[in-house]
Amino acid sequence: MTYDMSSPTRPPQPGIRLRVDLDGDPHPRRSAKIEAHLQVDVAADGAPGDLPAAQLAVVIAVDVAESNRAAVRHALPAVLRALPDRISFAVLGSGPAPVRCYPRGDAEWAVADRDERRRAVFVAGSLPLHREGPRPAGYAAWVAASRALLVGRPVSVRHLVLITDGSSAAGETRLEAELDACAGQFTCHVFAVGADWDPDPLLTLAERLHGTAEFVDDGLGRAITAAIHRLRRVHTPQLPIDVTVRPAVRQVSLSERSPRPHRLGGLRLRGRPDRWSFPTHQWEQGRRDYLLTLVADADGDPLDTELQFAMVSIGDVHAPVTARWRLPGRLPPDAGAGAGSVRDLNDTARMGNALRRGLVAAEKNQREVAEECLGQAARLAVRLGTDWVLDVIRTVGEIGDFPETRVRLHHVDAGSLRPMILRAGSRTGWPPAGVVGARPGPRCGDCGHPAGREARFCIACGERLR
Repeated sequence: MTYDMSSPTRPPQPGIRLRVDLDGDPHPRRSAKIEAHLQVDVAADGAPGDLPAAQLAVVIAVDVAESNRAAVRHALPAVLRALPDRISFAVLGSGPAPVRCYPRGDAEWAVADRDERRRAVFVAGSLPLHREGPRPAGYAAWVAASRALLVGRPVSVRHLVLITDGSSAAGETRLEAELDACAGQFTCHVFAVGADWDPDPLLTLAERLHGTAEFVDDGLGRAITAAIHRLRRVHTPQLPIDVTVRPAVRQVSLSERSPRPHRLGGLRLRGRPDRWSFPTHQWEQGRRDYLLTLVADADGDPLDTELQFAMVSIGDVHAPVTARWRLPGRLPPDAGAGAGSVRDLNDTARMGNALRRGLVAAEKNQREVAEECLGQAARLAVRLGTDWVLDVIRTVGEIGDFPETRVRLHHVDAGSLRPMILRAGSRTGWPPAGVVGARPGPRCGDCGHPAGREARFCIACGERLR
């Protein structure tokens, strides 16, 4: 079931088009699961091409040990020189606890111009970094120090750039509580340098703060500058997805699948038990994909009658989620018009999870677990045509022929796996390449079913591809 709706009167800024694909009709029972793919296309539609730099505030936090100063020696000055005029910025240096290094004095923020950039570059040359002695405070302290600065800055986009080499204590127990306090306050981009960092807390930071995490071996200054410039393409910093449900719906969950895979935290609106609001961040031109899951009871509902289970609202755009309690003998849910879309979303999430679990197991030298998980990821990648996943797996092992697609693990240095784990946790590969206009993969000559470019057998009929 597909709906393409927009406001008939005043279009939102930026322009939003919302499409809902439903995973067929459910069986009439208690706790029936209804899954829908929400595809959101965002166009500028009259919004300015770039957000004014005066509407941005950025904290640059350098969580790096003195022994790794070379990793940031040239990158940080280059980033500061490239800051656009009128952007608000502050620089935090390392020690037993984060310390504000720029601006100096009583001012919490600097506003970039030629003189401010020059002074900031000069200070960056003597930026304090972790030294031997007390264990650094941990990621929670960096987030807390950034929150203290960012929440009081009245601008549209507030962002943390965290550069870390893993020398900070993990701080897992405090990190979760601090991230709860930061919900909706600012976003984050994590840049990992060196070889001693743990991917898990970095992925947690990126997920909970609606950002990304990446490993940078070379070109750190260019990567950070590009990330800051991308912030200016954010037309709407925060926009909730509201879901209003009928009384029979008992549970609601929403997960973003692309571009930043993570589960969204929903809030029930006060006085409206039928309405859930899911905050989202950093809306820029392009496409987003979400998986909406409803748990509903059939109760006394009529069979084979179209019912509206929910209304999805984004800004001024609304789309219904409708389905029928199907009669006995009706086709199964995967025969629905949107079933392939929902199945691909779920398979993409499973592929990403399997890839990450396999790489983590390989890092821990758990060979059998790694090969099983990577094999599962490879089979899904072949079906979805997600070549980058296959490329990652080939760096650590050999992939056998489809449909078994067994993986035989090579001996791989654990340190070289961490960047792959970070990438697997930050990227899913949705939408499939064919959806966005890339060169399509082969089709089966017997049944015509599409196949991934690496496939040798048809997943539908089993015949060898020619």
